[in-house]
Amino acid sequence: MAPQDTLFLEATTTIHKESMQSFMDFQVWDMPGQIDYLDGSFDVDSIFTGVGGIVWVIDAQDNYMEPIGRVTDTILQLTELYPEIKYSIFIHKTDSLTEDFREDTIRDIMQKTSDELFDSGLENPPVNYFATSIYDHSIFEAFSKVIQGLVPQLPTYEALLNTVAASCRFQKVYIIDVMSKVYIASDTAPSDLSTYELCSDFVNAIMDLSDMYGWDRKQESATDERTKDICSQTAESIVGGVRNHTLYLREINAFLAFIGVSKEPKFQQEKAMVDFNVQTFQDTMLQVLERS
Repeated sequence: MAPQDTLFLEATTTIHKESMQSFMDFQVWDMPGQIDYLDGSFDVDSIFTGVGGIVWVIDAQDNYMEPIGRVTDTILQLTELYPEIKYSIFIHKTDSLTEDFREDTIRDIMQKTSDELFDSGLENPPVNYFATSIYDHSIFEAFSKVIQGLVPQLPTYEALLNTVAASCRFQKVYIIDVMSKVYIASDTAPSDLSTYELCSDFVNAIMDLSDMYGWDRKQESATDERTKDICSQTAESIVGGVRNHTLYLREINAFLAFIGVSKEPKFQQEKAMVDFNVQTFQDTMLQVLERS
């Protein structure tokens, strides 16, 4: 959905559920923030049992004192009943604020929330804060961090990505969910939003081309050895000269793709080595996914 089309979305008044079948199956519940789900008129267990994470969206352009009070009350009550839940606060619509006012607003929301939780006896609460906007990829970056908090194999994925990034001299590597464009893991090297935007747009382009020219690669329907060999190969794509970067994509399975970002001028000459290392990574990654 284009950002300008969100103007026509109606306010959330009821609980809306969306199921997602991807590398792991999960549900996203869109819940009105103005309703108190712990007042006794709701079945708390049916709503929050099995919940891995809660995202609370605070409008940075509005009066945020009341939302802060509601989110802290919710965290305090749910922490006692469901200590495994992780919390994220999206400080939304920060893009239209001036730089100085934006930083002050973000800092103020974080400080007031932390102070209220601390004053109520909750030290080191499991809360992460993200500044988000629909006009850039910050919302995808934030959801990526939320999903990563729900993936128990994240340290294993990061260790594998660190290894392949070092062996192939990639500046940054990601495992991206091709449907939602969130990344479930990356190497531990520092990154900026622009690098992730490049990779996300690259996946979008590949998916658009796949919709037009893709075909169902089922080996059962292959009639000769050459066709069977083609069907057994995983998809890959390379594009160079993108803001002085080379982007390398390799399919992991039907849901996930590996993307590496390189600034090496001799990347094409070293592609055989990169292919071998990434293939080894893919084989190991598939084994980890089968065991998870």
